[in-house]
Amino acid sequence: MNEIANLCERVGANVDLVRKGIGSDSRIGPAFLFPGPGYGGSCFPKDVKALVRTARDNGACLRVLESVETVNDDQKHRLFQKLQQALGPDLRGAKVAVWGLAFKPNTDDMREAPAITLIEDLIEAGAEVSAHDPVAMPEAKRRLGDRVEFAETNYDALTGADALAIVTDWNEYRHPDFSRIKSTLRKPIIVDGRNLYATAKMAELGFKYHSIGRLGAA
Repeated sequence: MNEIANLCERVGANVDLVRKGIGSDSRIGPAFLFPGPGYGGSCFPKDVKALVRTARDNGACLRVLESVETVNDDQKHRLFQKLQQALGPDLRGAKVAVWGLAFKPNTDDMREAPAITLIEDLIEAGAEVSAHDPVAMPEAKRRLGDRVEFAETNYDALTGADALAIVTDWNEYRHPDFSRIKSTLRKPIIVDGRNLYATAKMAELGFKYHSIGRLGAA
């Protein structure tokens, strides 16, 4: 679905409609067809790598799984690329707020988390990062140290930021105070890696809203 979402952006389609169409087939179902910033965690990445290695060790080639790894690695850089599109290719001196650090909600697990890739990309590009996560802040501090500013609340992370990037779909982030977001950010830019909000609503509210596979920026 990540590759389909990227194609949707190129041709001006809406991945939500494509996802619903594919998911209506009872042989597939809708449960695992959500695009995003790439998968992480302790199990799935390890298991894919192990299966690919087992195949190679036994003279076989699992080309689909090898491509899955490549696509996932590339997808983890998509939010950074979208921030470059929104703020300009040179991010030196820019500040980005990041909501969500764990690889999924309801855990503090940051193993292979897309947020790590995004933050490392931003730091390498010379940007500042302020981050928030409801649970994973202690783990994030251990992994990232003082290279990142950690905010007590998700709204605190927005102070002085040029854009907001949403990486983990915590429930706390699904229904925010949009007026507060807009008044706190320096620029009304949101890059949403989880497609939490409706593009039409965000345009109506005056945001420059970039999501995954949904008609570009609002």
